[in-house]
Amino acid sequence: MNWRSERIWVEFITGSRKISNFCWAFILFLGSSGFLLVGISSYLGKNFISLFPPQQILFFPQGLVMSFYGIAGLFISAYLWCAISWNVGSGYDRFDRKEGIVCIFRWGFPGKNRRIFFRYLIKDIQSIRIELKEGIYTRRVLYLEIRGQGAIPLTRTDENLTPREMEQKAAELAYFLRVPIEVF
Repeated sequence: MNWRSERIWVEFITGSRKISNFCWAFILFLGSSGFLLVGISSYLGKNFISLFPPQQILFFPQGLVMSFYGIAGLFISAYLWCAISWNVGSGYDRFDRKEGIVCIFRWGFPGKNRRIFFRYLIKDIQSIRIELKEGIYTRRVLYLEIRGQGAIPLTRTDENLTPREMEQKAAELAYFLRVPIEVF
């Protein structure tokens, strides 16, 4: 969802709350729970999973390794669920021609730098840069080139925009900010 007027352009950025992250966190939780349950059932010698008798898997080494994979998977799943609940990476890009300011805001992980906020003057913007790399690992990223600060990515690397959509977005933003476009 974006909002635009003659003088202000606000572009909202989705963070970790994507369908794919929910799916991966759920699949990882189920799989690692299964691994841990198999490891525990092999240790106790009780049949917690009815697919196979616990005597088929010895605790050392198979049950121990299954338990390790289960615990590691639960930690990774917990990390994903925390990132989803904190909505890491979400925020907005606000371009304000009236005040001559560009604000870039993102949510990070909890702690000292939870709120990531950058503010630049529009007159310090050198250009809008498009980076296109085609091939097996296609990469299309839109950057805001700031004098003396370097390039700030405006699109995520996993955002699958077609070259036409990327060009359209860059052209609209460059026209709005009245800066040139560079293509790499």
